[in-house]
Parts: sequence; structure tokens; C-alpha cells
Amino acid sequence: MQIRVGYELIYDCPHATPMILSLNIHYSRASDVVVPDHLMTSPSVPVTAYRDTFGNWCSRIVAPKGEVKLFTDAIVNDNGEWDVAVTSALQHPVQELPEETLVFLLGSRYCETDLLSDVAWRLFQQAPTGWGRVQAICDFVHQHIRFGYEHARATKTAWEVFNQRTGVCRDYTHLAIAFCRCMNIPARYCTGYLSDIGMPPPYGMMDFAAWFEAYLGGHWYVFDPRNNQPCIGRVLIARGRDAADVAISNTFGANTLKSFKVWADEVKN
Repeated sequence: MQIRVGYELIYDCPHATPMILSLNIHYSRASDVVVPDHLMTSPSVPVTAYRDTFGNWCSRIVAPKGEVKLFTDAIVNDNGEWDVAVTSALQHPVQELPEETLVFLLGSRYCETDLLSDVAWRLFQQAPTGWGRVQAICDFVHQHIRFGYEHARATKTAWEVFNQRTGVCRDYTHLAIAFCRCMNIPARYCTGYLSDIGMPPPYGMMDFAAWFEAYLGGHWYVFDPRNNQPCIGRVLIARGRDAADVAISNTFGANTLKSFKVWADEVKN
């Protein structure tokens, strides 16, 4: 199948404002891109790009004073399959983990393993190791948090989510990641497009989605505590320790996000 993905973001800046943007489809999906997701701006401004320490493609612009529109409209091939579930995947002893996974065992800006360690062991020490333990974490987080966009806050951490029991998909993801790391399972934050393909209505407001990947049995596997069920058509944008590493925009000056639209729809023949 093919999926049309894209966004339209309109910022209003009182002064010329430098921005770093993480909006491009991840390089791991490069061979699937049919119509490229080039970052377009109106008015036109120069765009430069680089790869960050996690391999994500980042763009740099200086937004002019006034309104600036950032947009793209791309088409991606997708196998149309549900998220993979390998319930037999085993947990690695820490001493046997590859070095590149170790950073995803540590606490980070939004995932306070030091505060949540005792809670995690109390809740999940009896769960089977490996896939079963990660799924037990997702089950708990899915049931523990009440979803609502009115609860969204850019500074909310996993510890706050656990105690307040409200949030959006990034909050579900941060709490699950923190619990996994507390249980010695590497977990990394993912952001991207997620369509409603294969899901029953009613459909919520489309947004960039958050999920995570856990390292089990020598592979990284997708887990999604917000939906807590397999989905079709994830299109990865970026990975990192938490949302701080993959923010869609880092702006270095005052600005207002006046309009925000995201789409991820199956292309009908």
C-alpha cells in the first residue's frame, strides 16, 4: 500500500528566529519514499541540514519576522502489515548488551529512572522477563493514564505522568520507557506518522505520534502503550532518548504556533 503523509505548520515570529526542525522521514525508510518529503517554506528561506548523534535528519532555517509556513506532502510505500509481535523475544543481561544500546538504559530529561525505580520493581518484578515484561509495562501504562489533549504540557515528565495519571501519547511513551529502563531493558523514544488504517472509527485528531522500541532478543521491537495494540502504517521520523532529542522544532526566540496540521492517509487507487 501507499500512505500520503505530510504537515503544515504556521509560526508567527516577532523577530527573525533560528529554528532546528526534525520533520523528515527517517533514513531507514528512504527506499520506501515515492514522493520525497522535502521541507518547504513560505516565504522561501534557505534550508541547511545535518544528521544528529542519533542519525536523525535535522533541518536549520532562520524564520523571518512575521508568519512562516512549513509544509510537505509525501507518499511512502508500506507493506501494510501490523506491528511485529515476537512474544518469545528474550531479555539480555546488562553485561551482554551491545554498547550502542546502553545509553537507552539511562535516565534522561523526561524519563527519571531514579525516581521510578522502586515503583517499577514493585509493579513488574513478578512479570516474565523479556517480551512479557515489556507488555506488562505497556498494559499498566495504558490503563493507568487518562488520555486528553488538555493534559498536554511540554515540560511533563514520566514521574509527573505516573502521579497525575493523565497525558497524551508522548506521556504514555515516556512512562513506559522509564519503567523499561528501570527493569534493565533498553528503550528508545520514537516519533513519526501513524495512520488510522485498519482501526475502527471514530478517529481522533491527527497528530505526530509517539511510541517506543525495546531491545529484546538482539532486535529493536515497536511497543505502543497509548494504543496498546498492533497498528498499520507507522512512518518513523526520529529516534532518541526521549522527546527532548526528537522535538519537531527547537526555536531560538519568541514565536507562536498559529496552525498545526498533520496527515497520514492511505492512498486509494
